[in-house]
Amino acid sequence: MKKVTLTKNDYTIIYKAITDAKNSKTINSNEAEKLLSELSKAEIVPSEKIDKDVVTMNSEVKLFFENTQKEQSFKIVYPQDANLKENKISIFSPIATALIGYKIGDEIEWIVPGGMTKIKIVDLIYQPEAAGDFDL
Repeated sequence: MKKVTLTKNDYTIIYKAITDAKNSKTINSNEAEKLLSELSKAEIVPSEKIDKDVVTMNSEVKLFFENTQKEQSFKIVYPQDANLKENKISIFSPIATALIGYKIGDEIEWIVPGGMTKIKIVDLIYQPEAAGDFDL
């Protein structure tokens, strides 16, 4: 598996969100441990140093799904901001977990509710750090 890059801010907030969710039992312990394991493998950089083509929290990303041959855009948000009608997906969702820290052009194989799929990151419509929004 490719090493992903996270901002220090994203790492800190995601880690806290996972541990809080685990402690309050809003996600199961196995899923929490899987997410924490993925976090532990990430390269952590200051927000100002993250490459402009890396998917970060609050990024809006355009994806191509190989299994359906369709493109779709999503914004990756914290659980309390998730809203499927607005294409805002929680970092705890399998697809957001698969994308965070990857770059434009990367292809990821991931198990989603419909089974294994290959997802390609086509474009980053918005990345907070590239826009100078370091405190989202």
